[in-house]
Amino acid sequence: MRPGLKLLLSTTIIWAASPAFAQHAPTALSDASTAHPGKWPTAGSQGLVDPATEKFVTDLMAQMTLEEKVGQMIQADIGAMKPEELRRYPLGSILAGGSSPPLGAPDRSPAAPWVATAQAFRKVAMEPHGKHRPIPLLFGIDAVHGNNNVIGATIFPHNIGLGAMHDPALIRRIGRATAVETAATGPDWAFGPTLAAPQDDRWGRSFEGYSEDPAVVRSYAGAMIRGLQGEPGTKNRIQQGYVAASAKHFLGDGGTFEGVDQGDTRVSEDELIRVHAQGYVPAIQAGALTVMASYSSWNGAKMHGSKSLLTDVLKGRMGFQGFVVGDWNGHGQVPGCTKEDCAATFNAGLDMAMAPDSWKGLFESTVRHARDGTIPMARIDDAVRRILRVKAKLGLFDPARPIEGKAGVLGSAEHRAIAREAVAQSLVLLKNQGVLPVKASANILVAGPGADSMAQQTGGWTLSWQGDGNDNSMFPNGQTIFSGIAEAVQAGGGTATLSPNGSFSAKPDVAIVIFGEQPYAEMRGDIPTLEFQPGDKQALALLGKLRAAGVPTVSVFLSGRPLWVNPEINASDAFVAAWLPGSEGAGVADVIIGDKAGKPRRDFHGTLSFSWPKTAGQFTLNKGKPGYDPQFALGYGLSYAKPGKVGTLGEAPGFDASARNTGVYFAKGVTPAPFAFAADSKVTRAPIDGPQTQEGAQQLSWPEGPATLRIGGKPINLGREANGDLSLALTYRLDRAATGPVTLAMGEGKGFDATGLFTGETGKWRTVKILLKCYQASGTDMNAVSAPVVIGAAGPLAFSLSDARIVSDPANSICPGAK
Repeated sequence: MRPGLKLLLSTTIIWAASPAFAQHAPTALSDASTAHPGKWPTAGSQGLVDPATEKFVTDLMAQMTLEEKVGQMIQADIGAMKPEELRRYPLGSILAGGSSPPLGAPDRSPAAPWVATAQAFRKVAMEPHGKHRPIPLLFGIDAVHGNNNVIGATIFPHNIGLGAMHDPALIRRIGRATAVETAATGPDWAFGPTLAAPQDDRWGRSFEGYSEDPAVVRSYAGAMIRGLQGEPGTKNRIQQGYVAASAKHFLGDGGTFEGVDQGDTRVSEDELIRVHAQGYVPAIQAGALTVMASYSSWNGAKMHGSKSLLTDVLKGRMGFQGFVVGDWNGHGQVPGCTKEDCAATFNAGLDMAMAPDSWKGLFESTVRHARDGTIPMARIDDAVRRILRVKAKLGLFDPARPIEGKAGVLGSAEHRAIAREAVAQSLVLLKNQGVLPVKASANILVAGPGADSMAQQTGGWTLSWQGDGNDNSMFPNGQTIFSGIAEAVQAGGGTATLSPNGSFSAKPDVAIVIFGEQPYAEMRGDIPTLEFQPGDKQALALLGKLRAAGVPTVSVFLSGRPLWVNPEINASDAFVAAWLPGSEGAGVADVIIGDKAGKPRRDFHGTLSFSWPKTAGQFTLNKGKPGYDPQFALGYGLSYAKPGKVGTLGEAPGFDASARNTGVYFAKGVTPAPFAFAADSKVTRAPIDGPQTQEGAQQLSWPEGPATLRIGGKPINLGREANGDLSLALTYRLDRAATGPVTLAMGEGKGFDATGLFTGETGKWRTVKILLKCYQASGTDMNAVSAPVVIGAAGPLAFSLSDARIVSDPANSICPGAK
């Protein structure tokens, strides 16, 4: 998720790409994955290098041991390290991953435990060590749409909505507010902005990109960096409420083949430059302190191991003088590496490895590689210099932190007003047949699952990694869209009634239906089709019910990407793309609710920064590419001042998504394609009612003697899911307890002794989650899983299965002992 140059200053020579280092550099897979620096744009870091800072760093490094230098290059997660361990392992950085809680507190906590956590680690790090002054820690966190990890923070719209604003000045204000709220809770480093230009909207991180159009990304990059860090050359940043930014993910994360997260970007070097590199030039020129390497590959070569891009292009040609940080165990995906051992990534140009749970092993192996010359000392010293330079430029060697813990900063009225402005500017009007704006004096029905849901309007990367499991009470400073509408309507003399299912006793004047995607983040967010709710059209049924009752309908659609919603648009009198607006739902009401006479209080401003699909199969729909035929083109957006007519849209989705299903193996009583029960199994199956659905489960019965049940299909790659701490969740009811051993496995792996899961109480539905890394540890090849569910037992045994799928929530996941 985050980022490293040659420099000649006074008498200090800083390593660039010496012949001694080159012999240790990883070899590119082919010329297609080797960059040619002369083709790339130049940039040049601003405000990072000056004689005083370089002398300070040189003097400090001269007193550091090898272990202390290597420690600067390793970052650990606060969930996998205790502060006191810093006394033995002098690491340079810590992070709080998407669902990592502060010390001794739940994973969804207010500011105080976060401040206490930062101070606890900092206190140990600043204890006297050796001959030199203590070296401060750098604490990073994914503050990607506000300081989204902390209860009470202002949550801004996700980047996809911000891109629709086309307002770099407002982006800078958002960056400034995000920095202050982050510094107030302890961290000094925000892992953003994302500068991807998503090209395939199936990608689960599309909402983290400002636009498919690299020009929009380029227009925002420098402004956001300046908002987070201040102007290049700003002194004592952390004391002023600024934090380090991290331009990410270098490079091509938005262009992976078929939109697969952590996948392979199969494009020419010219296209890599033209589409995916454009945001990095202004980011570097704005003084970005760090850049994060991408999980993804370019033409088969992992970015974490690409010397030609990390060193020759980024640090050399583009003149980046900050440091390059890795993504969550991304170094472990480099060929020949493991999470605990990867000299190749440092030799390629990574300066700091994000090793959340593998930090101890990586520290020890890196020290060993430095001693035996596998990693040259010139490379070690270059990395450490870059890291210490950033720490000095942040002001971390000054212990003063006047913003940290300061009351009134988190969720302040000023910051919420900025967020509300951003919401209003980000809305895109796709259709309006005269129903908008709604009179504030009207009797309004507010319906749909997203009407009063802070979780749905804030999306992923909110209080937890995937953003699910958040109730409204966790947003004490926020306002739902319904609440914002009710507030506006009350001021105009009307009424707003909340009815999620659309029922009413007295016919309303109009219904505002708020619906869309449920929260998700990377990996889980990857989808096989752009069709909204394929096979489960609850929102469409709600719209149809209201239309049949003669109620005019306004749809407010919450999504992290453009989706094929032609049937829903046809069933609506007005349709608004609201993206993932964040905590300030009143910003929606500011635009769609007029005054008591029905005149606009504020017009629509936003226009599409992503092309909107005409069919569910238009995955790579990007302006300027061959075959460009969108439903609504890049830049489209109606307004009250400039209305437009939208006719009846085609309702044939045009794509069968089953071939791309890799994570749902049993649901609603069936195995969804391309998976199926093995035909030769001795286990008998019979349909029964599930915990919530009629005939939504199957009872599985083992005969006397051994038998194996398999759900499988073509081999699927679950390697990235195993790396990301995802689990296989089984929802089942034990009907006849096992009398002998039971094993759970994947593919041809040995599996685990799962007997304890199939004994005990019968007749009660339960869910068990087994971490995929456990299967991997038992010898399963997670890159080619032919059968994701394999259950072996010596019967008799009977249980009913209602669901089997990959889930991202690690809470209560287990790791049975491997056989």
